[in-house]
Amino acid sequence: MPAISPPGAEPVDYPNKDRIPEAIHGPESSLAGIVVCVTGLGVSGYPMAVHLAERGAEVIVVDADAQRDESEHETILRVFDVDIRRGAEHVEKLPRTASGRLPDLVCTSPGWRPDQPLLVDAAEHCVPVIGEVELAWRVRGANSAPWLVVTGTNGKTTTTSMLDSMLKAQGLQSRACGNIGAPLLEAVLDPGAEVLAIELSSFQLHWQFSMAAHSAAVLNLADDHLDWHGGWDGYVADKAKVYSNVQLACVYSCEDSATRELVEDAEVIEGARAVGFRLDTPGVGELGVVGDVLADRAFAQRRQTAAQELGSLEDVAQASGAPGAKPADHQVLNALAAAALARSIGIEPAAVRDGLRNHRVGDHRNAVVAQADGVTWVDDSKATNPHAAAASLAACESIVWIAGGLAKGADFTDLVKSFADRIRTAVVIGADSAELIGALEAANVNYTVVPPSGPDVVEDSRSRGADVMHRAVAAAGQHAAAGDTVLLAPASASMDQFLNYATRGELFADAVRGALS
Repeated sequence: MPAISPPGAEPVDYPNKDRIPEAIHGPESSLAGIVVCVTGLGVSGYPMAVHLAERGAEVIVVDADAQRDESEHETILRVFDVDIRRGAEHVEKLPRTASGRLPDLVCTSPGWRPDQPLLVDAAEHCVPVIGEVELAWRVRGANSAPWLVVTGTNGKTTTTSMLDSMLKAQGLQSRACGNIGAPLLEAVLDPGAEVLAIELSSFQLHWQFSMAAHSAAVLNLADDHLDWHGGWDGYVADKAKVYSNVQLACVYSCEDSATRELVEDAEVIEGARAVGFRLDTPGVGELGVVGDVLADRAFAQRRQTAAQELGSLEDVAQASGAPGAKPADHQVLNALAAAALARSIGIEPAAVRDGLRNHRVGDHRNAVVAQADGVTWVDDSKATNPHAAAASLAACESIVWIAGGLAKGADFTDLVKSFADRIRTAVVIGADSAELIGALEAANVNYTVVPPSGPDVVEDSRSRGADVMHRAVAAAGQHAAAGDTVLLAPASASMDQFLNYATRGELFADAVRGALS
């Protein structure tokens, strides 16, 4: 078990943090006289704008999209006299009030890169910038629900939903939130929430600096969003923030040395523990697998000499949507990480087991769309980077692989080389395909390219990308034979041709059903 640094409840260094208005703290204090700029009108921006306006702040919302019709959210914001400014010209620099005053604070949506001109302008004017996570941490009440936080490159959503299921099996009023379920700010302000199961992305973690979660887990680390973070070091540094000031347990993967190193370097509250999880027999302070049993030697009363049974591999298989099958390694690791977080706040072993049995796998995560003529069609659109795609490819023997999209600076060489003998052919989609094609050629893997087409770039989320996906499915069908799996595991983000990964998966399923009808 790695040592973790001695107590350190001080926030990590962050530009202009001393300029954040003190009145922000707590859920009810008045923000009258404070000007706040909120960037973006999406899932994070809207609840931030509403909360700040309700407390009396003068709120200016800026959004680059000038074309979209006014939404219900905007109508509500106007009731609170929120100043909504749409168009590219409004995101090039800090907005000013009618009297020419600059904002006292910028609350940014997680998708906004640090080098976005408005945020750079904020730094130049010494205006502090925070995100929804930082705001939520500051406004929580004195008796707020514990925060159990999950991050990592892959598996975050599944692990968080497993954790939420375990907490509910204990009888607690749990809220799955953050990058899953409800917006974090909404969940924090819910008086009925007894515990929060929180999924956070590297984007969300970048814009926070004072969170002190009760327990937190980093599941794994692999290349992802390197363009956004400016490289590997920036990406890892933002992930590492989840461990800062942890109160109970820093949960890490014994299968991924990078996560262990983050724990070793973390500054935590005195008494916090490092808890590992692994695929084999656990040591003291770890969770693992003994035979077909999930075993706890971190929180068991007699952990020096014995382990507490938490469930079985069959429970993990059921939680992963494949009862009776052997669960994949990444599914077992997700379950163990969720169990470690649950056990850190005293959840009983039976609730861990029942939570796994009650869990339902999310959409677009290795979902079988259809089976016909000996060919299985699988949607894993959630595999948005090479690390996630590797888990999907490892579960199949003979594959027609639909891949490509927005590469985000990822390297596909090792991924393709590792599974070259399983890939019958690759169907390459996406506007950013050069790196993937290069990796396929280097590994002598057959491929066909489905080029982008003009009609893909439209505002309608249901039709955006439909043409390219129909052509990709048609190409895959031409190459597939009995015994093959046609696998949509793009190893890339979706936003070049699709609204999001969910739309990409839905259009794949639509195209498959259309091709087989």
